[in-house]
Amino acid sequence: MHRLSRRSVSSILRTGGGAARYRKTVTPISSSSTSVPIFDSVGVDESRSRWYSVLPGGRSLAIKSSTQVNLKDSLILGRRYESAAAASDASATPPAERYEYQAEVSRLMDLIVNSLYSNKEVFLRELISNASDALDKLRFLSVTDPELLKEAADLDIRIQTDKDNGVVTITDTGIGMTQQELVDCLGTIAQSGTAKFLKALKDSKDAGGDNNLIGQFGVGFYSAFLVSDRVVVSTKSPKSGKQYVWEGEANASSYTIREETDPEKLIPRGTRLTLYLKRDDKGFAHPEKIQKLVKNYSQFVSFPIYTWQEKGYTKEVEVDEDPAEAKNDEQDDKTEQKKKKTKTVIEKYWDWELTNETQPIWLRNPKEVTTEEYNEFYKKTFNEYLDPLASSHFPTEGEVEFRSILYVPAVAPMGKDDVINTKTKNIRLYVKRVFISEDFDGELFPRYLSFVKGVVDSNDLPLNVSREILQESRLVRIMRKRLVRKAFDMILGISLSENKDDYDKFWENFGKHLKLGCIEDRENHKRLAPLLRFFSSQSEHEFISLDEYVENMKPEQKDIYYIAADSVTSAKNTPFLEKLSEQDLEVLFLVDPIDEIAIQNLKSYKEKNFVDISKEDLDLGDKNEEKEKELKQEFAQTCDWMKKRLGDKVASVQISNRLSSSPCVLASGKFGWSANMERLMKAQAVGDNSSLEFMRGRRVFEINPDHPIIRNLSVASKSNPNDEDALRAIDLLYDAALVSSGFTPENPTQLGVKIYEMMGMALSGKWSTPIEEASRADAKLNNTETIEAEVVEPVEAGSQK
Repeated sequence: MHRLSRRSVSSILRTGGGAARYRKTVTPISSSSTSVPIFDSVGVDESRSRWYSVLPGGRSLAIKSSTQVNLKDSLILGRRYESAAAASDASATPPAERYEYQAEVSRLMDLIVNSLYSNKEVFLRELISNASDALDKLRFLSVTDPELLKEAADLDIRIQTDKDNGVVTITDTGIGMTQQELVDCLGTIAQSGTAKFLKALKDSKDAGGDNNLIGQFGVGFYSAFLVSDRVVVSTKSPKSGKQYVWEGEANASSYTIREETDPEKLIPRGTRLTLYLKRDDKGFAHPEKIQKLVKNYSQFVSFPIYTWQEKGYTKEVEVDEDPAEAKNDEQDDKTEQKKKKTKTVIEKYWDWELTNETQPIWLRNPKEVTTEEYNEFYKKTFNEYLDPLASSHFPTEGEVEFRSILYVPAVAPMGKDDVINTKTKNIRLYVKRVFISEDFDGELFPRYLSFVKGVVDSNDLPLNVSREILQESRLVRIMRKRLVRKAFDMILGISLSENKDDYDKFWENFGKHLKLGCIEDRENHKRLAPLLRFFSSQSEHEFISLDEYVENMKPEQKDIYYIAADSVTSAKNTPFLEKLSEQDLEVLFLVDPIDEIAIQNLKSYKEKNFVDISKEDLDLGDKNEEKEKELKQEFAQTCDWMKKRLGDKVASVQISNRLSSSPCVLASGKFGWSANMERLMKAQAVGDNSSLEFMRGRRVFEINPDHPIIRNLSVASKSNPNDEDALRAIDLLYDAALVSSGFTPENPTQLGVKIYEMMGMALSGKWSTPIEEASRADAKLNNTETIEAEVVEPVEAGSQK
């Protein structure tokens, strides 16, 4: 990034900055210093004037003679002006007048060329925009002064290249410039002739109607020095009878202006820019490269843009025979006439080709555009092969004016996950039909709507839109809100379609994006929630919406119940669902990893709170306080006994109101992670173990007082609380509840040992006969080792033996 020094800034402020301050010196310029023509004419009679035909793109031009097209001549407005110039006329070329730029212009020029534009390709976009402005000015002024169009009626832009010498020529038939306008517009940095023209129109009483002028920033012309060492501007205004040539070099402190006297270089009206490219940028002089840039950046400029392209057509030509073959065929030719041998060749020639489309689809009336045209534009612009699911074409007026067409693709992109990829090229931003950029990072659309494709054309943004301007502009924030709103309307239209398969297809491809929106965009929760879809305990194979869930709720039901699991099978078999299924209460199954976080961010829908049935203190709305009080008193000693055995593994042991067939369940803390969330957080590559321990610390062990196992343990807690079998049963019960509730055991091997031990006790002798048991006992006795006793003789006291 180049910065102006303090001395440079002071100098600019002292001299008036953008004022047209210059010194004029007269310096003779020899004829050798004039612009060199790009092509030489061959075999052309220069003493006569002739007409030529401009063919639209795609039509071939048959050339019957070997005479080549003279590219040096002025191919302007359907007429080519050619005349012989005497040597004496060339020697009488008037001297050029040299002008100096304003103070410190070399630093300012360096700033413009190297810092203002981040991509060299935009030089052609800027110069075409200036040419379009010149044509628009002429069209506007010709309404009151038709004489301005008398020299030539066609309004177009033509671009010609010389790849061998690295020269690009851009010619327009616009209003042109006088000598003083050259000084004012090209000699003063950052002064916009277009902005000055618009200001004059605004101040004029008879100014009316809309304008299509593009380049109002004032530095677009100097983008030519991004790729050029030298720039020559030849221009003629219908207000002046003379044609003037402006010539400047990169990093120079001055430029020259002279009168054009070479008859071969005279133009009837307009401006011709000749760019002499730098060595490293001569690739821009290839016709294919120029055509590609025009189609990318200036496809929808309101005037036709022609590029000079090589074409070809096939024809039959005679082929000379081999002498040996001719001698062998002499006898055969006596009876019948010999046919001449021919072959097909491609004859190449150069001609103008229309490169752009002058009427963009988004400027047309939506009522006049068919669905097929929308689909065709979508496929062509975004290289798609399937028709979009939906499209939305709308103009916006008010604080900011823009037109847009948005599309919802039929399928998600292959090979990448756009939920993670924040940078997409799905939105093409135009300013007054000139393409600006497609590289955005959430400025026009939030990340979760990055799958939406479309074009946006604004009249209020400047042409030199940069990332900083997009981030800070109030207009861009307004545009973003309206674009997001239209995108939601379009998606809602798909959901309300009679063809339910359309939204099923959309949800399969982009459902995760909307769930991400629930996390990132709180302002649009009311628009996002109706678009969400989930499986449920009453709809295991088809998605249902939240609206359908609320519609099917019981009259006394106050909350929306959900359970998060890794699959529908796990969710429907969880013990947390037992009592709700008995009461015919529907439960949403959140089986996508992002579902639980999305629902927690929504918090409620239509004044119904979302409730996780795996959390403690579940309220099903059927509380019987007297019965609960009796059960708590009856099993108080049992709960305390179990809590003492389990210790810090659980926060408390309580009587459950959600179980009917299972003996127990392990509920998560009200403000902690659920079992599903804990499983997901453990799987994170950079997970924080400290937060994991904190969030999972509170677990509540809930027991079913009606289950036989719990009743037996209740008797044991009162009669024999220290019985080892009863204590081992509590440990096994806890581990079983851990698994059935969705948690992961800390020591799976120890759990396996406990299960095997309990199975051994339960299965011992269950299928054996009494005879087999007796023989198994005898075998055990026979395998017992016999130990012989050793006889020890008595020893007297005090003996040394």
